[in-house]
Amino acid sequence: MSVETLPRLSVVEASRALDPELRARAEEMEDVRRLPADLAAKMAEAGLFRMVLPKYLDGLELPPREIVEAVEVLATANASAGWCAMIAATTAMNAAYMEASVAKDVYSDPNIITGGVFAPMGRAVVEGDGYRVSGRWQWGSGSANCSWLCGGCFIKEGDGFRLGPDGSPENRMMVFPAEDAELIDTWHVAGLKGTGSGDIAVSDIFVPKGRSVALAVDQPVADGALYKFPAFGLLALGVSAVAMGNARGALDAIIDLARNKKSQGSQKTLAERQIVQSDIAQLEADWRSARAYLYDEIDQTWAAALSEGEIPVDRRANLRLACTHMTRTGADICRKTYDIGGGAALFLGNELQRRFRDAHAATQHIV
Repeated sequence: MSVETLPRLSVVEASRALDPELRARAEEMEDVRRLPADLAAKMAEAGLFRMVLPKYLDGLELPPREIVEAVEVLATANASAGWCAMIAATTAMNAAYMEASVAKDVYSDPNIITGGVFAPMGRAVVEGDGYRVSGRWQWGSGSANCSWLCGGCFIKEGDGFRLGPDGSPENRMMVFPAEDAELIDTWHVAGLKGTGSGDIAVSDIFVPKGRSVALAVDQPVADGALYKFPAFGLLALGVSAVAMGNARGALDAIIDLARNKKSQGSQKTLAERQIVQSDIAQLEADWRSARAYLYDEIDQTWAAALSEGEIPVDRRANLRLACTHMTRTGADICRKTYDIGGGAALFLGNELQRRFRDAHAATQHIV
């Protein structure tokens, strides 16, 4: 069998294959405050940034469960890597709303990395068959490795803002080459330090109308069931997948620590103490319960997406509830494992404090 005909690893398998390197380079990522370019390239080659991209653009167009599983595995190794993967992957959903010819211009390279910010922090003035765009966006995760970026903008028309169907100011995502943007080093934070989530700024650039999308209003050009799935529900899934994997990493870390650590004045390891056994068992049950709940809601929402018609609002709400529950539960688990770790968890070289910081950074996301 030639190399060309060898079966490709699934994204979940590819994520597991990256586990050792992602763990080994966690401190490096925190020091440089971004995802190193060579790691980003390996993740791109593994298809981790094409999970949401339509198949007709050589994307993987995966079911949501598989996307979440891949991000969970990455975040179990390293939450910042998982976060960068889910941001790049979900940003590629823009392609499903562009005309195929335009989307192919952006995604012509199979290992392309895109990123950006959905929040409408920019302004776009109608100009001919496009927009004149200026703005500055916070939280541009993974931007340093991107060839294309995007930013949400309110649409300025005449003396006011163009209104959408619901009467509120219309906002659209503007997609532009990364070389048109300035990356501003503002990412001096406690948690998810390795994501490089600094500011993105553009000034007076032109964006053709075809490279703008409104996920909440436009109808997708791609017709796969994935694009019936709520776009911001998919983003919420990404956040909760990172929280889920990060909490798993914290549980694994406290179990390893408990096998060897003895409290001052005690001859027993933490693992030999009944109260610690009970506490860790409860945390394990909390994690498994929240995870099972999340995957059940994913499966139910995906089943609705596969059927005819729109996904009901209550089904979307149930999905978001499970996402929020998993993210909050993950943060609680990381706080409690940090507490169990005692003084040892305080040191920067200890994994528990990083898991604690990353968990509480994830809870601050707007979704």
